[in-house]
Amino acid sequence: MKKTTLLLGLIFFVLAGCNTIHGIGKDFEKLGDKIQDASKK
Repeated sequence: MKKTTLLLGLIFFVLAGCNTIHGIGKDFEKLGDKIQDASKK
């Protein structure tokens, strides 16, 4: 029982981490677009 709970908890944290990293990537992409737009002006 404890091994199953630990495994599910580990999977949850890995998936949550991937979503967070994906969100940060989107934020940096938007920031890069704004910098490019500013440099074109």
